[in-house]
Amino acid sequence: MAEPDQDVVRLDVWLWRARFYKTRSLSSAEISRRGARLTRAGLTRRTSKPGTGIRVGDVVTFGKSVHIRTVEVLGLGTRRGPASEAAELYSEMIGDM
Repeated sequence: MAEPDQDVVRLDVWLWRARFYKTRSLSSAEISRRGARLTRAGLTRRTSKPGTGIRVGDVVTFGKSVHIRTVEVLGLGTRRGPASEAAELYSEMIGDM
């Protein structure tokens, strides 16, 4: 049996680990309802699938409350840790896109 790719994580899991949502189910529901944009290697695509795989270097744009957030993925994480650990998983992009 092949090992799962350790360089990819589900979008809903990553958003939860990075502390954008309090629970994974909230993260999953928001992606399903509102969708997100994923930019990889200069190509942008829209997704409404919580299981979409993301990698380090991807740029994720999603709605959070009334705000649009655009973040670059710096790390995938292995757990939902403290806020200081979660902040190391992404870099906020302001006016770069």
